[in-house]
Amino acid sequence: MNGKTDTITSGSDVLIVLNRKKRWLRKVKAGEKFQCHKGYFEYDDIIGKPYGTTIVTNKSVKLTILKPIASDFLTQISHSSQIIYPKDAGLILLYGGVVPGSKVIEAGTGSGALTSILATYVAPMGHIYTYERREQAYKTATQNIKRLGLEEHITFYNKDVADGFYETEVDAVVLDLGDPWEIIPAAYNALKCGGTISIFIPTYNQIDKVSRVLHKYFCDVFAIELIEREIQIKESAIRPKTWMVGHTGFLVFGRKLSEENKKEIRED
Repeated sequence: MNGKTDTITSGSDVLIVLNRKKRWLRKVKAGEKFQCHKGYFEYDDIIGKPYGTTIVTNKSVKLTILKPIASDFLTQISHSSQIIYPKDAGLILLYGGVVPGSKVIEAGTGSGALTSILATYVAPMGHIYTYERREQAYKTATQNIKRLGLEEHITFYNKDVADGFYETEVDAVVLDLGDPWEIIPAAYNALKCGGTISIFIPTYNQIDKVSRVLHKYFCDVFAIELIEREIQIKESAIRPKTWMVGHTGFLVFGRKLSEENKKEIRED
C-alpha cells in the first residue's frame, strides 16, 4: 500500500470520506481531480498536506482525506464475488496465528480482498501463496493487489487445488471454497506440524462435512459464527442501527497433528 508517510503525495492511496456509507478509495494523481455526486476537488489541493485534512468541493461539501487502513482496502476494492468481511478476516488472523513472517496458503483468492489483508499482516518477511481456478477472478485479484502495491508479498496461481499445493512447511492454510473437505488432506500435507487451518463456509451442512474430515487430521477443532451490529452514534439517538451485518459465514479452525498421531486417530 502506498503513502507510508503522514503526508499526502502524488501516488498516495487515500480514503475520501463523506460519511459512514459514502467513502471512496482513490490514488492521488497530480494535475487530476476527484469527482462525486457532491462535487469535485483538485488533487493538487491536498498534495503536501497531512492525512486527516478536510477539503471542500466546488459544491461546498466537506470531505475528509484519511490514510487507508487494512479494512478500508478489504471493503473498497473491486470484486466479482462475495468478499470476506472485516469481522471474519480478524478472526482468521487471530485464530489462524497469522503474524509478521508467516507463510500462508490461501485457496479461493476471489477478488483478493482477504489476500490483501493476509499480505499486510505477514509483511515484510512473510509470504502468501494464493490459488484461484476461475480465470476472471484470478485477473481481478492480481489487478487489485497490484493497485495496492502488495504483489511482492504474494504468489498467485490460476490453478485448481484439487491436485494439491506446491508449497510445504507453511504456517497456515486458509480455505474459502465450495467443497473444502476435499482439500483438507492436501492442506495437511502442506502445513508444518502444529500449523493452523482456517475454513470459511456459509452453511451448517458444510460444517458437518468439514468437521468429520478435520478430526482425522487436526486437533483443537472448533467453529465460530461472528455477528456484527454497529451502533448508531447521533446526538440524543445512540442505539443499535436498524440494518446490520448478520450471517456472512461460519469459520472452522484446527491445528495439524503429527503424522504419528494422525494415524492413531484413523485407527480409533
